[in-house]
Amino acid sequence: MTEEDQNLPETPAETRCGFVAVLGAPNAGKSTLVNALVGTKVSIVSPKVQTTRTIVRGIAMFGASQVVFLDTPGIFQAKKRLERAMVAAAWTGAGDAEVILLVVDAAWAAKRGKVDDDSQRIIDDLKASGRKGLLALNKVDAAADKQKLLALTADLHATGVFSEVFMISALTGDGLDRMRELLAGLVPQGPWMFPEDDVSDMPQRMLAAEITREKLFFQLKQELPYSCAVETESWQERKDGSVRIDQVIYVSRESHRPIVLGKGGQKIKAIGEAARKELSTLMGLEVHLFLRIKVDERWGERSSFYNAWGLDFNA
Repeated sequence: MTEEDQNLPETPAETRCGFVAVLGAPNAGKSTLVNALVGTKVSIVSPKVQTTRTIVRGIAMFGASQVVFLDTPGIFQAKKRLERAMVAAAWTGAGDAEVILLVVDAAWAAKRGKVDDDSQRIIDDLKASGRKGLLALNKVDAAADKQKLLALTADLHATGVFSEVFMISALTGDGLDRMRELLAGLVPQGPWMFPEDDVSDMPQRMLAAEITREKLFFQLKQELPYSCAVETESWQERKDGSVRIDQVIYVSRESHRPIVLGKGGQKIKAIGEAARKELSTLMGLEVHLFLRIKVDERWGERSSFYNAWGLDFNA
């Protein structure tokens, strides 16, 4: 054994490692849950549906178990090319995982006494395929009618699709300790796939673009964010230890440009400042972020975008 080997951290003798696909309808809270389980931000979040466009891998250590969460795009009745590719990616993630975790908006369900139509279709598809999973009833802190929620939980458990049902709040962390404990034992025995201190395998260029896209969602109140894409054009590490990041915000119409710019350029300035601050915190170094807007009405039909996101252009 070399001196270098002696300095490496000791790995437990019986390790576990596996993938957990986090499925759900749009805006069920999947990304918030993955971020909470990993312990840091690996996936962008917003109040708007269809925020997640590709599979994001979040890596968490629970004792000797390394659990790789696949945060998937929301599953719904897709019509456009990008939507179809997103839904196909979600089901691909489910096929690649040892464990399926379905996240359902409990606040919505408790109010109506049933799950939403998209979640019901996911349950029906899982049942038809013979696949079993775990159910996370999320946002229970916001569920007003607890009796309806308990009755619904019993009905969902009776479908035979779910081996466990969790009552959780990804936002507050309630109920997550039990989930962590169970998942740690469910993933199969085997060596860890990633270094112990990794939290995601997303390239930094893509993470930077995703952070900026998240700020677009928060700053733009219209439906415009769904017509936008962000691409990291260049990444330059500087001698002083900082990094310069140049990004392009793609919009599909010329009329969208002034919306992103804002009066006197104030909107894009706010977007860039918010993204820069978060990137600096996440990366632990000074970030210089430069944004420009490009009009491309067919950006959603460019296969290069889909390849970069790991999506199937022909889905």
